[in-house]
Amino acid sequence: MAKNKKLSFYSKQRGRKSFLPPGSVKIDPTENDAKTEITLIQYEENFFEERLLSNINELDDFDFNQHISWINIEGKLSTEIIEKIGLKFNIHPLTLEDISNTDQRPKFEDYQHYVVVMMKMLYYDTSMHSEQLSILLFDKLVISFQESQQSNVFNILSKRIRESKGRVKRFGADYLFYSLIDTVVDSYFNILDSIGDRIEIIDEQIMSNPKPDTINYIHFLKREIIFLRKSVWSVRDMVGSVERSDTHLIKETTDLYLRDVQDHAVRVVETVENYRDLINGMMDIYLSTLSNKMNEVMKILTIISTLFIPLTFIVGVYGMNFDDMPELHHPWGYTSVWIVMISIMIGLISYFRKKKWL
Repeated sequence: MAKNKKLSFYSKQRGRKSFLPPGSVKIDPTENDAKTEITLIQYEENFFEERLLSNINELDDFDFNQHISWINIEGKLSTEIIEKIGLKFNIHPLTLEDISNTDQRPKFEDYQHYVVVMMKMLYYDTSMHSEQLSILLFDKLVISFQESQQSNVFNILSKRIRESKGRVKRFGADYLFYSLIDTVVDSYFNILDSIGDRIEIIDEQIMSNPKPDTINYIHFLKREIIFLRKSVWSVRDMVGSVERSDTHLIKETTDLYLRDVQDHAVRVVETVENYRDLINGMMDIYLSTLSNKMNEVMKILTIISTLFIPLTFIVGVYGMNFDDMPELHHPWGYTSVWIVMISIMIGLISYFRKKKWL
């Protein structure tokens, strides 16, 4: 069980632009040399080609009007990549600013010739991690920006395209756009399953044998739930905005699938709220359990004290050693005192049992 574990997403530092005009792209100079992986997938129903590009300038060698294309950029973005992508595909400076600033809330924006969504990708190892995902939809092109290369959420989708499974290759770029959003939302359920399993474990421990570090782990789970809630709460509204938009880039057939994603997002939010209530309830149960255990200990100690109070009184009286106490020299005095003390103890124990205090 985790003990005083520090969550990585609380220590994660986000770059923020200050005193810069709107549309300014701010990239940490140390990230210009960061490793970035650029994958290009082009496909039709009977065509597939996948390339791993070594340089952003290689995009100039491809035609993005002939086939459906998916450009997936993973890792820290450099100024060169941002500027090149912006110029080549006529992306608005405000969108480039949002892509470079990885502390965006989930949102949807329509720029006529393209639409963009921002959302959080979550994955779990020893604790929960988050990275920003930006997805741009053009007429026959989808561009996705992943903040890091640690998440493999899109591997299954890439495999489906590669092996011509499912509907992806038979539909347009808008269906790929939907598939990316749906894959991310579905990945939230894996996080919820992991948290749910740990909630069950800690709940059993609270009821059977709560330990001092149990409360620390409950606080750890509570912080994870708060972080998850912050990450997914706006996803429901974002997906709803995509589904209600009147952009020509998303066909009516794809709207049906987007409604299904919205239902999934609502389920995620409801589950997060349920887990949040469960965690708060677990803290109350933990405190109540400790209080009950303390009450049991105090009850036992009180009963023991009650049993010995009359005995202490008797031996205290006969321990005064006055010469004129007639019982001190009686031949049956010692035996009589023991009989009286044992009778008192038996009587008190019987009374406690009758009252169901024992």
